[in-house]
Amino acid sequence: MATFAKPENALKRAEELMNVGQKAAALQALHDLITSKRYRAWQKPLEKIMFKYVELCVDMRRGRFAKDGLIQYRIACQQVNVSSLEEVIKHFMHLSSERAEQAQAQAEAAVVTFDVEDLEAEKTPEDLMLSYVSGEKGKERSDRELVTPWFKFLWETYRTVLEILRNNSKLENLYAMTAHRAFQFCLQYKRTTEFRRLCEILRNHLANLNKYRDQRDRPDLTLPESLQLYLDTRLEQLKVATELELWQEAFRTIEDIHGLMSMVKKSPKPQMMAIYYAKLIKIFWVSQSHLYHGYAWYKLYNLQKSYNKNLTPKDLQLMASSVLLSTISVQPYDRKHGAHHFELEIEKDRNVRMANLLGFSLDPKRDNREALSRSALLSDLISKGVLTYVLPEVKDLYCLLENEFHPLDLATKVQPLLTKLPKLGDKLSAASPVPEVLLEEFIPALQNLTTLRVLQQVSQVYQTMRITNLSNMIPFYSFTVVEKLAVDAAKYNFVQMKIDHGKGVVHFGSQDLESDKIKNHLTILAKRLNKAIGLMQQPTKRPEQRFSELLSIVEKDHKRLLARKVIIEKRKEDQEKQILEAEREEEIRRQQKQKSLEDQERLRLQRESEQRVEERVKREIEEKEIEDAKLLLDKQKGRLKKKPTDLDKPKTKEAIMQQVLLDQKKEREELDRRLQKLAKTVDHYERAKREEERPLIQAMYLKRQEDDRIYFEEQQKLAVEQSRLQHSEDLREKERLLRMQQDKEDVQNEVSSRRRGEFERQMRIREERIAEERSLRRQERERRRKMEYYRIQEEARLMRLREEEEARRRQEEERRKVEEAERKAKLDEMAAKQRQREAEAEEKARKEREALTEKSSLFTPTRREGGAPPPEPERRDLPAPAPAPTTTEPPKPGKYQPPSRRNPPQQQQQQQPQQQQSSGYSSRRW
Repeated sequence: MATFAKPENALKRAEELMNVGQKAAALQALHDLITSKRYRAWQKPLEKIMFKYVELCVDMRRGRFAKDGLIQYRIACQQVNVSSLEEVIKHFMHLSSERAEQAQAQAEAAVVTFDVEDLEAEKTPEDLMLSYVSGEKGKERSDRELVTPWFKFLWETYRTVLEILRNNSKLENLYAMTAHRAFQFCLQYKRTTEFRRLCEILRNHLANLNKYRDQRDRPDLTLPESLQLYLDTRLEQLKVATELELWQEAFRTIEDIHGLMSMVKKSPKPQMMAIYYAKLIKIFWVSQSHLYHGYAWYKLYNLQKSYNKNLTPKDLQLMASSVLLSTISVQPYDRKHGAHHFELEIEKDRNVRMANLLGFSLDPKRDNREALSRSALLSDLISKGVLTYVLPEVKDLYCLLENEFHPLDLATKVQPLLTKLPKLGDKLSAASPVPEVLLEEFIPALQNLTTLRVLQQVSQVYQTMRITNLSNMIPFYSFTVVEKLAVDAAKYNFVQMKIDHGKGVVHFGSQDLESDKIKNHLTILAKRLNKAIGLMQQPTKRPEQRFSELLSIVEKDHKRLLARKVIIEKRKEDQEKQILEAEREEEIRRQQKQKSLEDQERLRLQRESEQRVEERVKREIEEKEIEDAKLLLDKQKGRLKKKPTDLDKPKTKEAIMQQVLLDQKKEREELDRRLQKLAKTVDHYERAKREEERPLIQAMYLKRQEDDRIYFEEQQKLAVEQSRLQHSEDLREKERLLRMQQDKEDVQNEVSSRRRGEFERQMRIREERIAEERSLRRQERERRRKMEYYRIQEEARLMRLREEEEARRRQEEERRKVEEAERKAKLDEMAAKQRQREAEAEEKARKEREALTEKSSLFTPTRREGGAPPPEPERRDLPAPAPAPTTTEPPKPGKYQPPSRRNPPQQQQQQQPQQQQSSGYSSRRW
């Protein structure tokens, strides 16, 4: 590595190398100078060197060299002159952009300008083979050869500059400007991959900035100026992402902007928020998130109405119409109805996340599905009076779809309004962040909503309807599309309907033949009867049961005491662990303190050692200077012929050096005088010598001129003689060859005739071969056509068989469903009859119990006065009650039986006298 005393010398050396074509050596020389430790302090010549350095890097496309040099230059001028670094970086980016544009123009010129010798000539075989083998056209090849390398270098330039400027608060403006230029590069040349990488680079820079914000010279995002620069950069990134249709990157950029805005309490500018919500509208519309799209329109409408005073009434009307149409375009049912817990948690997190982006604050611990919903948004629009600003056609459309009830002609009334929507949209004024409002983009969603409203209203009026009638009620959709929408709506419990394609009808209402209530009614009945029996007859506890309960209580107390003992031991262990942990921390603190004391002692000893070394070095330097002064003094005494008197005096090294330099200067002046005198003497000698040799030179010139003339004449004579001899020799050779002229012509004619015959024979063979190949190709073509015809016929036959089989299978399935429905209906009828019989039996038993109760109340004893018991009434034989009807079959298990049917008739007859004898207690028992 070459070393230079001054930076200017390195620049001159680089220019000399560039003049002789050695740019690589010049770049290496400047690189060695810039990365050298000798030039870490900023100097004015370093700026010129950096300009030349970046020019060489751009010419040779050395991105790595440029990055290293700029990093070293940043270190040199970061604390002294940051503007110099800014100028160098601007020059670097300007050169890279200019070379890329030149390459683009050169490639386009190479495609337009072509070099062909003959415009009527066809392409050469070599050109055809090259085009077929390479598989690329001229423009693609020129782009690959000329444009791509410079685009790669320009992209590397932007990355390098962003990496260098990312941590310097003094270069925030240049950092933002570089990011904007990189965005425009990606947008101009449709570089989607590089744009994604650029977004990731900026995102990583911001994350590192937040992570290491306490370091020196870092940008402070709490300052309004710095935050505004970062927000402007992210907004430009958002615009480019939407123009390139990179919606995922656009959404991530939205999250970055929201994170930056949440860092400060002060709200951003309304113009910035308007752009933010306008891009959110576009992103949510592309992602088919109609609910969030409506909320974004609502936020933009409120913002523009409150802050944008330049908004015209027409703009406000179109924006209000867009808000209302986007709101009613949301599906009227919840697609998460009946979802699992995990899906609901994911949806809740998503709602909280989207609400934060839209400026709403939701509690993540609560179910906020109603906070962000279609009904909530519609109620907000009505309460805020948005409907008063919308277009009349849009308002009529809203009333038809949301407020009115027209089950038969709803779609017919809505269709004319939908056809007017494309004509109602228009461009907005320049004051609006949205350039144009296109109302026709809401038509598909409104058609879906109209279809769902028709199905919902028809299901409230009709139970059965023909498919043709339902299809005629919805003119803008075929029944296939209507069926898909109906299946989706029925899936989420919006409408309840069943389509019977066999009969061509649609059934509305609940079609579940085996619902949960029907399937579980016997189980529910048994559980409730068991509970009623338990309430009616409280069982008495036996001693064995009491002992078992006491044992269980004792066991529970024992377990509780054991658990308490375990808890006490666990607390003791935790306390011991805490004590050990405290002792360990105390030991660690003691060791750290001891280590810090040892480090301080080591540093003190090291400083003392370094101080002793410095004193020793200083002493050695002084001794060396004294020795050097003595040597210079001795040398000067030996060189001077006349010994001066002042050299014997003791002097310092600097004084001796000055005296020596003065003596050397006197010697040089004396030598210059001698050389001037010698040069004057030499000039006189040379002048005298030339005056003497002038006549001699003229005489020699005349003599040589005469000799040259004589030599020329002799050579001319010799050439003429040789030409004459050559001509005579050629004439003799011609006479000799004239005898063979006829033989040559005969041989030539014979060869020509033979070749002509061979050519004709080859042409006949070629024509025969072509005719044979043509016939073979015709036969092959006929064979392929027949095979294709047979294949099509076979496929049609197989398709017909499959369709017949499918129809037969559908008929069988429908027949099986009908039989199953009939069987279930019979079972339900039998169950209803069984319940009726049981109810009649229970009613009859209840009447018998009431009759017995009335009879027993006639024999209730009354207490006399004085406390004497009443006399025992006479026993009279009462007629026995009619026996309860008996059934031939015993009662089935699991069903409720009245008391009158729980015992056989014989046991009832035996118990009848006993009931008559104990009639005095029957009332209390019952």
